[in-house]
Amino acid sequence: MQIKQNIGIVNALIRITCGLTILAWSTAKMVKKPWKNAFLITAILGAMKVGEGIVRYCPVTSLIEEGMKKAPQKKNEEDSLQETIVPSNPS
Repeated sequence: MQIKQNIGIVNALIRITCGLTILAWSTAKMVKKPWKNAFLITAILGAMKVGEGIVRYCPVTSLIEEGMKKAPQKKNEEDSLQETIVPSNPS
């Protein structure tokens, strides 16, 4: 699997902005309630969004693009199977 940039500049800036907002919110909440693990997980997810924006690579987008490339091939195989079956018309 080759890793290359798969999101645009505007998308990257949005991811960085939202990621930093989520990260700031979760760390502020984590200071008040350090025993809550949900804030730690939220901080990790926010940091991940910031990283995706900086690198301009999203693994979920990559998986969806690969799935879209494979989907038409499956449909063509199903169509070719249906074409070989010819219904008979008795009239």
